Amino acid sequence: MTLLALLVYLLLAGGDGEDGGSTGTAAGEGRGGGPAGRPVTAQVVRVVDGDTIEVALDGGTDDVRYIGVDTPETVKPGEPVQCYGPEASEFNHELVDGETVRLVFDRELRDVYDRLLAYVYVGDRFVNAALVREGYARTLEIPPNTSRADQLATLEQRAGEHGLGLWGAC
Repeated sequence: MTLLALLVYLLLAGGDGEDGGSTGTAAGEGRGGGPAGRPVTAQVVRVVDGDTIEVALDGGTDDVRYIGVDTPETVKPGEPVQCYGPEASEFNHELVDGETVRLVFDRELRDVYDRLLAYVYVGDRFVNAALVREGYARTLEIPPNTSRADQLATLEQRAGEHGLGLWGAC
């Protein structure tokens, strides 16, 4: 199936809201308006930074931006490396480099830079949440992709209260 056919299928199929993860069904999944409910499995070919990866998909590659999180910059042109950016990038490498990941979509499939937007899982591990829980990322809520925002906000609050990662270093 070509990537275009896959994307059309995802947009038209809706979904049943099951993402196979251990965190339950996300609010809004499978209710129309987007590709939610149909995870895609892909191989990570490159970790770009703390919140972006490149995956092999349908014979090509695609950039994937993690939904709901923002890690300090390390590779943004014209921007200095930010506090805790290298650590966040390294942690993301440890989580996903070379792994097969499950991409779970929310309401919008792509951002203005044409990157896929996804909640990323390695097995049952919710990567976006791990980054926030351990203090490598802040939350970043961009509607309409907010089905996991409350979960991530709770993890961010706990990480901040305990001074984890960037909360204690920056």
